Order: sequence, then C-alpha cells, then structure tokens
Amino acid sequence: MWTFTIGSVPGPTALVLERQFDEHNVNWRFTGKKLDVINLGSYNYLGYSVNEGHITDSVQQTIKELGVGVGSTPNEVGRQEIHHKLESLVAQYLGVEDSIVYGMGFATNAFSIPALLGKGCLVISDEQNHASLILGCRLSGAFTKVFKHNNMEDLERIVKNGIIEGQPKTHREWRKIVILVEGIYSMEGTIVHLPQVIQIKNKYKAYLYLDEAHSIGALGPKGRGVCDYYGTDQRDVDILMGTFTKSFGASGGYIAGSKQLINYLRQKSANFYYANPMSPPVIRQIYSVITELMQTNDSQSNASLKIKRLHENTIYFRKKLIELGFHVEGDTDSPVVILLVYLESPLKCLMKRLFSCGIAVVGVSFPVTTLLGAKARICLSASHSQQMIDHTINCLDRIGTDLHIKYNKR
Repeated sequence: MWTFTIGSVPGPTALVLERQFDEHNVNWRFTGKKLDVINLGSYNYLGYSVNEGHITDSVQQTIKELGVGVGSTPNEVGRQEIHHKLESLVAQYLGVEDSIVYGMGFATNAFSIPALLGKGCLVISDEQNHASLILGCRLSGAFTKVFKHNNMEDLERIVKNGIIEGQPKTHREWRKIVILVEGIYSMEGTIVHLPQVIQIKNKYKAYLYLDEAHSIGALGPKGRGVCDYYGTDQRDVDILMGTFTKSFGASGGYIAGSKQLINYLRQKSANFYYANPMSPPVIRQIYSVITELMQTNDSQSNASLKIKRLHENTIYFRKKLIELGFHVEGDTDSPVVILLVYLESPLKCLMKRLFSCGIAVVGVSFPVTTLLGAKARICLSASHSQQMIDHTINCLDRIGTDLHIKYNKR
C-alpha cells in the first residue's frame, strides 16, 4: 500500500491506480486501470471513512453554509462558533473540563509540547513514541530521557533517578517531570500499561501526557480510548492528546484537560498564531461522529455495533494468524496487527503477492525498523467483512508457507 496512488476514499476497499514501470524502474506511467483491493493499510478503525450517508450529507451542507475555511489564524478572526461547539463536545465526550482543537494531528504534538515545557523540565519518553512527540520535545528545549518500551520498572527507575540527581551539572530540582506515552503504539501494536503509569506518576508527583492518536475510538467499550479500556479516570491523565485522522475519518487533533491547561495553550501555542484553524466541513465530520459515539449506551446503536465489530475482527484475525504459525506482535485488543517477517526480501515478496491477491498492506523495514526487524503492519476496521478477513487469512496462509515465514509452526 505504501507509495501507491489511491483513487478513492481509504475505506474497507480502495481503488489503486495501476502503474507500469520502465526498465530498472527509472520511469513509470499510469495504465488507466483501477484495481479494487482490500485496504488493510489505513487507520479506518471504525469505518467512518466513507463518501456517502447522513454524515457526508451534513458535511456537504456545512460547505454550502460556511465554506471550506477562513483565511486567518485562530487568535485573529479565524475561529467560528462551530469551533467552540466541537471543543465543548470533545470535552464532554472525554469527561474533562475543556479541550482545544488543531487543524493538523502532527502539529498538535509538535507545537503544544514546546508551549508546555522548556529548559529545566525533564521529559521521560517511551522509546517507541511517535516522531511528532520526539520533535515536540526537541523544540521545547526540555531534557529528555528514554525508557524501554512499556517497561514499567525502567520507567520508575528513570523517574526516581531524575528526582535524586536533579538537573545535569547544577543538580537543581527539575521544574517539571513529564511522562510521555501513547495509547496504542502504531509500529508495535502494543497498548500502554496505563494503570501502572498512573501509579508511578502519582507516586513521584510527575505529570502525564497521553497521546491517544490510535487508541481514541478504537479502544474501550464506549470507544473513548485507553482510559475507557482500563476503566481509569481521565482526570488522572494531566494532558490528553488525540487525533481525528484515524477513527473519525477526518483530520486534525485535540488537547484535552483542565480549563487552566486549555486557556494557557490558547495563549501560548504556536498553532494559534501561525496556522489556519480547522476547516468547518472537517469539524462537521468530527462532530457528527462523536455525536454517534456518545450514543453507545444503546447496544444497538450504529457506534456500538461498529465498536463491537472492530473488537471481533481484531480478536478473530490475531487468533487465526497465531494458529497458522506466524509471529504476531502487539496486544490482543489492538487493531494494529504486526506480522513479523524479520528480513526485507521476504517482506517485499509478501507485499507483492498479497497485492496480486487483491490485498493491500503496509510493509516496514530498515531504517524505520532495526536491520532484522522487517514487518507487515495490518490495520483492521469495523467495516471489514468476514469474507474480506477470511480471504486475507487464506492468502497469508498460502504465501506464508511458500516464503517460510511461519516461524512458530510446529
């Protein structure tokens, strides 16, 4: 799926524009054909990436009423009433005091963290955190220490030593100590051990920044992320961050928490001075999806059925791959399924043969991974039918046998 040109919405299936390459792949051209493939490469967890239906109709109506954007920054004249309504709804959905929305998910991290942290602050970051978090830490000027992925013993050790040793050279007390984690790690398929992180955070009086880009909508009985999944209080997390680009079928991101935090960000975040606000039709898409997700008390509501279907697809697919003998990484309830191939050559062959079967996945290898860490990343969706999943499993079974990548097969 990586680098292919898509001619449709990234739904359960996608139309890929066929390309023909010249000798040595120097040049290529479109053949004019469109290939309909099962899309296992997009983060369309709840299946809201569609171009028809009542939500799409409301988005089109918003374009007619409000246009596609205002050519001004939020702190000038760029914000409209619809922005305030969305922020109130996000806060209500997450069970916190207030929230703030941004037009770009990556920038939500990259420009919020520098507004909150600076010199004299200590950031303790998971080694598998996203590039946007890493960039935000670098731009902030804070001192960063990295702990082993999801290793709570290593996290506590670093927090404890940070308090004891203080700042480098001066050994003064840190202004702030912030723990930086994600809900679902998209390159590992793992879920953060949130209750243990909260316990460490409270024990050592640190702050907790939780990136729920992949977990919001995809985890928990009500789809409200990793806090909902574990049954923890959202107020135990000081800074809740998430994006609307995955489960919501839109774009942008949010920061949620106390009113004091959000009011501070509205004054200090670079996004509010140097970037355009979120587009009104995008807001309408998000608003409509959240409105549906807030009806999960009804077990037969559309949102409840989507969440249930995503969970069923995830459990079933992971179980079948493990039974076939594949090395599968990540937690059982994570819709991001990592199939370990280890070597780049069989990974490329796997992707090519899957594509010939009408299945598109994302392959990741060095330098993104370690030299022997090549993997296929499969993202499941509530909109994938049982037939699609079974077809994928059958193809993987056959191809895996041919390529000898069923490393657990007895």
